[in-house]
Amino acid sequence: MNQKHLIQKLVTVGLCASIGFAGMMATGAGVTEAASSKSASASSSYSSKGQAIVNYGKKFMGTPYKFGASTSTTRVFDCSSFTKYIFGKYGITLPRTSVAQSKAGVAVSKSNLRPGDLVFFSSGSRANGKNVTHVAVYAGNGKILHTYGAPGVTVSDLNSGNWKRTYLKARRVL
Repeated sequence: MNQKHLIQKLVTVGLCASIGFAGMMATGAGVTEAASSKSASASSSYSSKGQAIVNYGKKFMGTPYKFGASTSTTRVFDCSSFTKYIFGKYGITLPRTSVAQSKAGVAVSKSNLRPGDLVFFSSGSRANGKNVTHVAVYAGNGKILHTYGAPGVTVSDLNSGNWKRTYLKARRVL
């Protein structure tokens, strides 16, 4: 999705929310209904921003993986430099390492993941099954966007194979 199309969608959602809120006020809708609408709007805003981050990250599909990659390049990434970079483009400052990122934001259960949530794993040669060694971005529909090894930046299935076995936790930073 290009930036112009994304902006059009965001403007449309905002306009619809404003019209709906004005309609509730004109009809005398209660405070509880307005608060519920505000909560739904915040959830929608999160989903929009999270999906925008995922879409932006997908532009780097196939970019090679390099452990310890600099955060000042997009020629190569490691898992945490990738998440730091794509979130940074949307004004979210993440720590440099996957361990530090695993302490940012608030905990979220696997069953409540939304696009843009960070998901953490204990996988690879440094893993002991309990320590964070990898970070990915939840992309929706059971998929994660991340970078590792030979494929570089890629989309994988969270609920199968290595990623299902090594999943540790998730954090919401938006």
